[in-house]
Amino acid sequence: MVEDRAYNVLFLCTHNSARSVMAECILNREGKGRLRGFSAGSQPSGRINPFVRDLLERLGFPTAELRSKSWDAFAAADAPRMDFVFTVCDNAAGEVCPVWPGQPVTAHWGFPDPSGAQGTDAEKAAFTADVFRQIERRIQAFVSLPFASLDRLALKRRLEDMTR
Repeated sequence: MVEDRAYNVLFLCTHNSARSVMAECILNREGKGRLRGFSAGSQPSGRINPFVRDLLERLGFPTAELRSKSWDAFAAADAPRMDFVFTVCDNAAGEVCPVWPGQPVTAHWGFPDPSGAQGTDAEKAAFTADVFRQIERRIQAFVSLPFASLDRLALKRRLEDMTR
């Protein structure tokens, strides 16, 4: 890996409405321009989960440009070249993904689904916040990796270790 350039990271989830969107936002803040986050889904819902949007807005993340989109947009010839692709839901991990140009490093980072939260609105919001913190911790660990000193295989191993 080369340290003097920005890396593109794509987070995938089936509906691209919650986990992948949170991961995109967190990485864009934590990556400080060195890592750029994107998100997409295999079957986009067409909307961002309202509990996710509310949480992101309360935490000061920009949300105006967020939208649920298909992963096909990132497999097109004119799409940004991805260096990393992470699935953040178990459904997306089991699906046949497009072939990503440039053979990015891939890993599965499964997180609970805020869209499946049960209970009152307060309980759903609390569950969403808990998932957000889990994703945030994983991304903080990812951002702190010494990319310049790791070859592709060592980096893949470190990413797999993060899921344990």
